[in-house]
Amino acid sequence: MKKIRVAFATDDGKTFMGRHFGDSNFYDIYEFDENQADFVERIDNTVDEEEEVHADPKKAKGIAKLLMDENVKVVVSKIFGPNIKRIRKKFVCIVMNDDSLEDSMNRICKNIGLVMDEWEKGEKRKHLTFRKKTDS
Repeated sequence: MKKIRVAFATDDGKTFMGRHFGDSNFYDIYEFDENQADFVERIDNTVDEEEEVHADPKKAKGIAKLLMDENVKVVVSKIFGPNIKRIRKKFVCIVMNDDSLEDSMNRICKNIGLVMDEWEKGEKRKHLTFRKKTDS
């Protein structure tokens, strides 16, 4: 199986932050296959947001370019804003409810076939949701 690059929205490299994907301080990039995830690099989120503009299309375009320049195909966060409609045309968007990046990596490895299938759909792809089971 081929490898695929995945970007995680994080402020500390260990956990997801509680804001939209585009608002994270960093994107930690990993290369995945069905067996493991290997850290590639951390890139700073250097994209500025227009004041008072919600779901700013310039911001979505800037973040997409930043990640596409690193050959990222999948983006992962606990929360995506309205710009998910724009960025899922260029990436597989995965919504996780894990707090830790490590837990979410294990879940992605187990479901890498689904991720690859979604990538192959091109601009018609939908976002994926991988949730850990919680006691209610």
